[in-house]
Amino acid sequence: MTDQDELPGNRLRKELPAEVPAQHSAGTGRPEETPAPAPTGRQRLVKGLWPPRFTRAQLVVAVLLFGLGFGLAIQVASNSDSGNALRGARQEDLVRILDELDDRTQRLEDEKQGLEKQRQELENSSDQAEEARRQTVEKERQLGILAGTVAAQGPGITMTIEDTKGTVQADMLLDAIQELRAAGAEAIEVNGVRVVASTYLTDSGKSVDVDGNKISTPFRFKVIGKPQDLEPALNIPGGVVQTLEKEQATVSVERLDKIVVDALRAAKLPDYARSSSQ
Repeated sequence: MTDQDELPGNRLRKELPAEVPAQHSAGTGRPEETPAPAPTGRQRLVKGLWPPRFTRAQLVVAVLLFGLGFGLAIQVASNSDSGNALRGARQEDLVRILDELDDRTQRLEDEKQGLEKQRQELENSSDQAEEARRQTVEKERQLGILAGTVAAQGPGITMTIEDTKGTVQADMLLDAIQELRAAGAEAIEVNGVRVVASTYLTDSGKSVDVDGNKISTPFRFKVIGKPQDLEPALNIPGGVVQTLEKEQATVSVERLDKIVVDALRAAKLPDYARSSSQ
C-alpha cells in the first residue's frame, strides 16, 4: 500500500459502492412509465357535476318549482294584458276610474258599518224582540224594492238613448244595466218596465223585449242610487256611453235629486223552492 492509497479521500472512495447504472424494466427493454398527473380542481368539479345524479326528492322539488314558475309567468302575463287596456287612457280618465273604485270601496265600507250597527242594536236593545221585528219590517221593505214589488224614490240619474239608425241591440242595454248595478243602482226602470234580478232582454226586430214587454227607441232609464257613482260608471273609457256612440246612438245622462221608480212587478211564488227553516 502506497502513501497515496492511505490518503483519507482515497480510502473513503474505496469503501463506497460503485455507481449502479439505471435499470430498465425487465423483459421490455423500455424505460419504466411515469404515473399519470393528478386531476385538477376544475376536472374534479366537472366530474362531480356530470353526469347529474338526482334523487326522487330532488326531482319532485324540481317539478314543483317549475310549476310554480310557470304559474307566476302566466299571472304576470295576465296582469300585463289587463294593464294594456288602460295604458292608452288619458290622465283624467284614469283619475275618474280611480275615483270610481274609491267610491265602490266606500260603499262597501258603509254597508259593513250599517251591518255592525244593526248587530250592536240587537245586542244592546232592552227589548230585543221589538227591535228584531222593526228590523224585519225594514228588511222586508228593502227586499220589496229590490224585487220590484214596492215603489221607490231617491236620488239618481236618468239616461236617454236615441237610436235613429236601429243599431242598439238587447245586449248593449243589458251591459248598461249590469254596469249600473255594479255602480250601486238600487232600483232601475226602462221604458216603464221594472228591472229585477230575473230580468232578461231579447232582440225583437227593430225593438227590444224586456221580460216579454216590447220597448223601442228612445230608451229611457230611471235609476235610483248615488249619482256620483252612477254617472262616472257609464262614462268610463270603453264603457257604455262610448260603446253606444260608436253605434251612432245619442246618449244623454242627467243627475237628479229625486227619481221616482213606480213600475211594479207582481210577486211570484216559487214553484219548487220552500223555506228551509222549521
